[in-house]
This record gives sequence, C-alpha cells and structure tokens, in this order.
Amino acid sequence: MQVIETVAKLRLVVQEWKRRGLRVAFVPTMGNLHQGHLSLIDLAKQKADKVVCSVFVNPLQFGPDEDFERYPRTFEQDKKLLSEQGADLMFFPEVAEVYPNGQSEQTLVKVADSLTALLEGANRLGHFDGVTTVVLKLFNMVQPDCAVFGQKDFQQLQVIKTMVSDLALPIQIITAPIARDKEGLALSSRNQYLTSQQRQIAPKLQVALLDIAAALQSGNRDFNALCHVASQRLLQQGFDAIDYIQICDPTTLLPASDSNQEFVILAVARLGSTRLLDNILL
Repeated sequence: MQVIETVAKLRLVVQEWKRRGLRVAFVPTMGNLHQGHLSLIDLAKQKADKVVCSVFVNPLQFGPDEDFERYPRTFEQDKKLLSEQGADLMFFPEVAEVYPNGQSEQTLVKVADSLTALLEGANRLGHFDGVTTVVLKLFNMVQPDCAVFGQKDFQQLQVIKTMVSDLALPIQIITAPIARDKEGLALSSRNQYLTSQQRQIAPKLQVALLDIAAALQSGNRDFNALCHVASQRLLQQGFDAIDYIQICDPTTLLPASDSNQEFVILAVARLGSTRLLDNILL
C-alpha cells in the first residue's frame, strides 16, 4: 500500500490507474480506524479495482466547543490496518495541503438548509458546510468512480448524495450498512471515550430504536408518543440526555407522516460528554 501526502502525487497515481482502465473507489475517513471503517474498505474492494482511503481530521466541520484537538490521531495503527485490509493507497494530507489559503479564506460548499439545518445541523451550526466542503475537495483530489459511506451518519449520507446530484458529479455513492459490536452498539471512534459503566448502557440505544421499528411495522403511527416513550426509557436506563429521537422520511429527513411507506428512525443520545448516533431504516 502506498502512503501519499500531497495532491500532486495522488493524482499521478490515480491518473495511471485510470489510463489502465481501472475503476477507483474512495473511502474518506478521519482516521482512528475500527472495524466499521474496515467494512467500508471491504465493500469498496467489491466495487472497484483500486481503493483509496483518506485519513484527515477535518477542522472545518468541528464547532468551537467540539473535540477537534482531542480527536484521536493513530497514523501508524491506521496504516497497518489499511494495509492488512487490502487498501491500495492511503492519502494522509496535512491541513495546509487541504486548505492552502487557510480555513477562513476557503470557498464553502453548502447544501440547502432544508436538509442541513435540522437534526445534526440544528445542534452543530456550520457542521455540514465543513463536511460537504472537504468531501467535494477530496472528490476532486482523488477523482474516484465511486465512494463508500456508512449508514450510521445517515443525515451526512443524504447531504452528500444531494451534493453529488445537485453538482452533477460523476461519482456513484455507495451506502454501507451500520457495523455493530456483538451487543448491537454502532461502531464509532468516539466509543472509546465511554467508561466501562457507560459501555454497558450504550447498546440500549439500539434496543430502543428496534422497539420503535417493531411498533411501526405493526401499524402504530403515533410517532410523537413512540419517540417520547423511547426517550424517557433511555433516560431511566442511565443515559444523561437525549438530543433527539425522530421518525423521518428517509429522503427529506422531515418528520414522517401517515402516508410514508418508508421510515428512518434517527437518534442521538449522550453518555457523559459522548454523543452516540444510531438509526434504523425501514
């Protein structure tokens, strides 16, 4: 596996692959890789001849009170895992390589507020502008044929799909299912912040969503009551706060209505300072 830090060298390698008629898949990450990331690499290998994985902690998507400085950087471990998983290229740029004119002078990519100002966007102002800006920059740097994103960050996935469609990018977006541990907790780099006691409580988030899913499948359409009961139960079970549990339309992310045939149940719950995201798509 090659490790490349500059856009110029990256483009030379990818251009040679393309010259040979090879299909290129891209998996963008912020590093501190776990089995969830590696499952994205596996899926990318099924969809393309060559796989590029970026490791870049993007400062533009972190708010002033968020964990950018303490976000784990584990380059050597990430390199080893990617090599063992069969990635072909690890793109590991410095911040100055991605934002050569500084963040304050960076042109921003903004998807419509109808999709970005609710849910995570309501809690993290400017977050999705940072996400879409860096993803578009990485797409332009790598020039992939397809890119793989996990379902866990469901709103982010919908925002990126919308950006790709709106800007007519020639990139296929592939969704990978949520990777979970044996207790059902969605895998996340932030899970390592959990204490052993919190670690016992965390899987109950998925259980609450499965209960809502079962109710929806049985015909219950009292959306507000289902979410309220789930929130109260999680607080009783030891969660410190519930940012939201909402039953939404999977495309618009607006609250679901009785006419919906498909649903996504989206949730963010807190244990201490750790925000746990999860969702179930019906």
